Amino acid sequence: MAADGRLKMLEAFLWGLLAASSLVLGAVICFVRRPSTRVLGLVMGFGAGVLLSSVAYELVEEAADTAGSLRNVVLGLFAGSLVFTGGDVLVSRLGYAERKDIGGEAADASALAIVLGTVLDGVPESAVIGLSLLGGASVSLSVLIAVFVSNVPEAIAATGGLLAGGWTRRNVTLLWTAIALVSGCAAAAGYVLLDGAAGSSVAFVNAFAGGAILAMLATTMMPEAYEHAHRLTGLATTFGFVVAFAINWLSA
Repeated sequence: MAADGRLKMLEAFLWGLLAASSLVLGAVICFVRRPSTRVLGLVMGFGAGVLLSSVAYELVEEAADTAGSLRNVVLGLFAGSLVFTGGDVLVSRLGYAERKDIGGEAADASALAIVLGTVLDGVPESAVIGLSLLGGASVSLSVLIAVFVSNVPEAIAATGGLLAGGWTRRNVTLLWTAIALVSGCAAAAGYVLLDGAAGSSVAFVNAFAGGAILAMLATTMMPEAYEHAHRLTGLATTFGFVVAFAINWLSA
């Protein structure tokens, strides 16, 4: 790999690490003072809106433009959705079905289930950060914001459960730090594996990530946001969508 490619790979890793660092931030917030479930629901709703906008205007639109047809886009969307759903079933059987449950305590979840659940949610998002750097482009700010914001409520919910289950603050911090590093590696892999790949392959992976994120939003994130923020979730989600759309529009 040329020097420029290595620098881009490092850049992708650092951006992915930055986006996932909010997992550690969520833990620290929980250590100090856990916010109300209503506030967390609003944050989750905002993050969902940002992710929806990113999927529509960053992933799917980019995939369609790159592929030049709908075939790879549609296949990628359904493949990503199916893989996420299958992984979600596995994680649920391991005891981490309620990983987005900001109103409860996931004390019964094993460390393995927490790692798998967070990676399942975060790897597609992190890979997209790396994909956004292909072709010498700059990182997608809207995706970066979306990943950062969406991680916070999950980290707060899981940290509360881990502490209730007897985990020390040090071990909780180490766990989230390790997952953040994995997310950084996923971002770097997203760049390295598709640098120089055919447009159809890039389009499929973009759509795959989009499908996985949509499935995650529909099955875990948005229902949980509505449960605790109720009808204000609609406003928070719209606000998140508008913010991400404005960022895309201003950077175009």
